[in-house]
Parts: sequence; structure tokens; C-alpha cells
Amino acid sequence: MLIEHRGKRPVVPASAYVAPSAVLCGAVVLGERVRVLHGAVLTAEDGEVRTGRDVVVMENALVRGRARHPAVLGDSVLIGPHAHINGARVEDEVFVATGVSMFPGAVAGTRSELRINSVLHANSRLGPDTVVPIGWIAAGDPARLFSPDQHDELWEEQEGLDFPGTVYGVPRGTPMREVMERQADFYGAHVDDRRLPD
Repeated sequence: MLIEHRGKRPVVPASAYVAPSAVLCGAVVLGERVRVLHGAVLTAEDGEVRTGRDVVVMENALVRGRARHPAVLGDSVLIGPHAHINGARVEDEVFVATGVSMFPGAVAGTRSELRINSVLHANSRLGPDTVVPIGWIAAGDPARLFSPDQHDELWEEQEGLDFPGTVYGVPRGTPMREVMERQADFYGAHVDDRRLPD
């Protein structure tokens, strides 16, 4: 399904394949020979989604572009099923496994590998050829790797990365009611979306 959002339309080259149950919304620009499989969503909220060539976005993955943080996928990238790429940059030849989460301002360096259910935190930069183990978290610039049981050490690194400011545009400690009022207004822009003919 192709959707015009905020006056922008997806661009799909003839060599690409988009499954009938996938969604491309707004300023999404696919490279040559890209494959977007069933249930995947590439949505340019108020910033672009761009891919290189020979990219595969697997079933039920989400790739979201943001104003200050477009989602950019390099050449020869695999985005695994149920992965969440939100305002992040994935350089060439990166393997993003099932269930991986990447947050705004994150960069996965060339030939890096994010294994199943790993996380690349907001404003963190993973160096080229780095492997994030299954379920681990990478945070910082340059990113340090943390196992799931290292919460206190992770928080020391994570606190300065300004997740609420980067993702929601609010200071840490803003009440959830205020955050969600802002989010409801922001996503309300979809009421004017227009489905494009197939």
C-alpha cells in the first residue's frame, strides 16, 4: 500500500518489490532491487526514509523517518522480521536481526551486526565490524556493549544520551500525560493521508 503523507509520496523503482500487505507512507525513497516483505512498514513521519540498493526489509519490520533523524539504510542491508529502525542510520552491509531496536540518532557502522533482540540506543554510534550479541544493548558514542544484567552501568552511559529529548522533544521527567498529548497531536497528521492507486 502506497500512502501520500504531508504531501509526500513514496518513490519505488521498477526493480524493487513491495509486498501487497506492506505499507510505504510519505517521503520513502527505495533504491534499486529493494525488497519490502509482507507486513513491513516504512513511514516517513516528518522526515525521510531512504534505502540503498539490494536491501531486504523483512516481515513486520518498522522503519520510521523523523525530521531531525531520517531513517537511512545503506547498500546490501538486511532488516530482520519485527525489527524497529526509528530515525537511525544503517551503513552498508549491516545485518539487523529479528527484533532489533535502533533509536533516533543511532548509527550502525559498515558491516556491523546487531543480533536477535539487541538494542542500539538513541544518539549512539556502533563502529564498523562490531557485533552486538543476542539481547545486548549498545549505548554511547562510540558505543559500549552492555549485557542485560548491567542496568546500573548502562544507565550511567544512557542518561547522557537524552532519549526523551531526542525522541519526544521534552526534558526528562515530563509527565506522561503531556508527552502523549504531544504524540497524539503529532500522529494526528495521518488523518489527511491519501492512499495512492496501486
